[in-house]
Order: sequence, then structure tokens, then C-alpha cells
Amino acid sequence: SNDDGINAEGIQILMRELSAVAELYVVAPLRERSTSGHSLTLSDPLRIVEMSKNTWGCGGFPADCVFMGLGHLARNVQFDAVVSGINRGANLGQDVYYSGTVAAAREGAFHRVPAIAVSSVIDDLGPSEEIHYAAAAHFLKRFLALGGHKFCPAFGMVNVNVPNLPYHQIQGVQFSRLGFRRYSDAIEERIDARHRPYYWIGGKYQGPECEDGTDCMVIEKKQISVSLLNLLEHSNFDRSGMVTFIKQFIMS
Repeated sequence: SNDDGINAEGIQILMRELSAVAELYVVAPLRERSTSGHSLTLSDPLRIVEMSKNTWGCGGFPADCVFMGLGHLARNVQFDAVVSGINRGANLGQDVYYSGTVAAAREGAFHRVPAIAVSSVIDDLGPSEEIHYAAAAHFLKRFLALGGHKFCPAFGMVNVNVPNLPYHQIQGVQFSRLGFRRYSDAIEERIDARHRPYYWIGGKYQGPECEDGTDCMVIEKKQISVSLLNLLEHSNFDRSGMVTFIKQFIMS
């Protein structure tokens, strides 16, 4: 699944790459649902459009898509993992609480399926710059093929952020914890054609607070960030398996 929509370039590239190592079932929003958080559609009906074999567009939010996939569209399938992405933009630090991409993976974890969110880190993309979705897709294919999803603890999820670089330029992979990203508090006021005010919430990104070991710092070092999110704050949440796996992960 994802939050950029079923036709977004990121999910299309990810589908092509993962089809080499997995049988895929895809349920993603029919339109962009970025920054929708963990919304579920409870007061309105959901509409499903079959796009192709084992691929559906859903009229709801990212979490709706995973709920529908696991609970109805592919309810008889025993899934190895739920994957959400590739997101167009970072999901670092506190962004994970706004992210529809992360919410789709989190919904999978709530259904006791190992869950992974993956994002290409893009903040200030120039008009001539490209988004290197292929790098994130290649990393995730290797991650799954090597069994990385098996090290995700119960009621936890994996959050992967990949620098927007060609894969051969990435400087490795590191296990990290959540950092913090600074945004302005600006709210822009405008006047409509009837002379009534309206507002845009659009705080501009001002950079990370880069402490060692945080996902923000790992990205600054041009490395892939892998974090484990503890969804229910278990005191016995065991990160050791994933930490060891990432330390032994060889980029190729």
C-alpha cells in the first residue's frame, strides 16, 4: 500500500522490484492521501476498484486499504509482510505521526503481520532533479529477500528512509531512533473572491536537529535509516534481532 495513490510512481516501481522475490497483493488509495495519519473510514462506505489481478484501488485512506486487504480482499492469504511506500518524501522524526505511509504499515502491525514503511527522502527537489525510487526499491527487495522482516517484534514496525541518491552512492545502512525535524509555524492567510479569509497550514522545513544515532543524522550522512517503532510501548520490546541484522547487512 501507500499514501501517494495507486498510480504513484513510487508504488509502481516498488511493485516491479518486489515482484521478483514475492507474490504481491496491492491495495492503495485511488487518490493521494498524504499526511492523513491513521484515519479510518467509519461513517461512509468504501469503494473498491479492481485495477488488475491482485491489485485494487480503494476510495479510503491508507489504513483503510490495509484493513480491507487483510480483512476482506485477501483474507485467506497468510502474509509474510505488509509494505507501504515508496513515499515521495521523508518520514523522519515526528513526521511518522502525520504520515499515511507509516499508518498503512502500522495497521498491518496491528493485524500481527510484520510491517515496513519505506520512503525516499526528498525535501528541496529542484526542477531538474530526479527522485531515485529505484534505490529504495532495491534496498527493500534485498531486505525482504534476506529475511529482515522476520526480526520485527510483535506490535512493532520497521520505518525505512532512503537518501535520494543512486544506490551506488549511498554510504551504507544504520539502525536509528527517531529524531526531530524543525518546521516553521507559519500559517498563510488569504482572501477569497467573496472577501472572506481562508488559511493554508504549510510550515516550511527548516532542517533537522541532528543528534547522533537519530534517523535525521543517518540521512545527513547519506546512509539508509532503519528504525523500529514500538506501537504499544512494551517494556520487553526486543530490538536486538533487527539491530544485529542491520549491522550485518551488506550493500550490493
